[in-house]
Amino acid sequence: MSLARYHAAAIQPDKKHPRTRAEISVEWMLQQCDHVVAGYEPFFPVKLIVFPEFCISGPVYFTAEELAEKLAIPAENQHVEALAQKAHALGVWIVSGSFLECDARWPDAVFNTVMLLGPDGARMRYRKVHPWIPWEVCASPHDLDGYTDPLFPVANTEIGRIGIATCYDWLFPESTRELALNGAEVLVRISAYMDPWGASAPMDWWTVVNRCRAIENMACVVACNQGASLANYPPFSWPGGSMIVDFDGRIMAQADPGPGEKIVVGPVDIAALQDARSRRRGHDMLTHRRAEAYTAANKPAFPGARTAQERTIAGLEKLIAAAKRARGSEQR
Repeated sequence: MSLARYHAAAIQPDKKHPRTRAEISVEWMLQQCDHVVAGYEPFFPVKLIVFPEFCISGPVYFTAEELAEKLAIPAENQHVEALAQKAHALGVWIVSGSFLECDARWPDAVFNTVMLLGPDGARMRYRKVHPWIPWEVCASPHDLDGYTDPLFPVANTEIGRIGIATCYDWLFPESTRELALNGAEVLVRISAYMDPWGASAPMDWWTVVNRCRAIENMACVVACNQGASLANYPPFSWPGGSMIVDFDGRIMAQADPGPGEKIVVGPVDIAALQDARSRRRGHDMLTHRRAEAYTAANKPAFPGARTAQERTIAGLEKLIAAAKRARGSEQR
């Protein structure tokens, strides 16, 4: 049975980041799920719980080899399984926050991966398509020869059609547009987003981009950001600002900017979204697109990091420089 109106919770952590597989723990995450569902139950149903990028584990080393050796885990692991059991026990959907994933099919790659877990188990895996280069040396599935899984999957659930994209992915409007065109009604953003591009003036990229993606795709947005202090996850102090945005770009709830453990809860109205998508004739960008007019968007740009040697900071710098030269020659 579908649930047309419910509340989502974006839970931002300020906890010590693991440096080895032995230090990975989701106990805090499990506790937060219990707190948010029980605490808000007298007021409204919390059915979607979102944790941020790197909530399970994330980069603390400069090379993919170190990440693979010390932190990477397969998609099927005890931590994701514990979260899946919690989703089943509470009757909710959990976006796991990301972790560093290894896959025997791609032995030279480490992925930045997040799972969507429902009452009936794991429903979707999303691997970040746009790593934050040159610093993020994880592999993009786009760059791997023979990779055939969908790059932008959407899960059809009883709380709406859910698509996930990670942090830097959202700086590319094509990413969320792909999700929307694949049917996504709720766009989930998990991030480890730092100032000066965070949630504070004068730049405030975090809030601007989240609202814009909601408007241009007529979709609800649940955006969860890291809130870790410098002491817990160097070399940045993560500014939080987690938020829920409706399909017209209205901020329904947002945490005050600044590091710290916080829970942000706001409404998601799938019934109103579906009504707007079916009824509106104006400002319906998904319908009004003239897709065949956008020919420049289909020209190759960044060539992709296809080998382990290219997925290094030095290798990525060379690829970026080559892409800049190619773009400059095209524009002349």
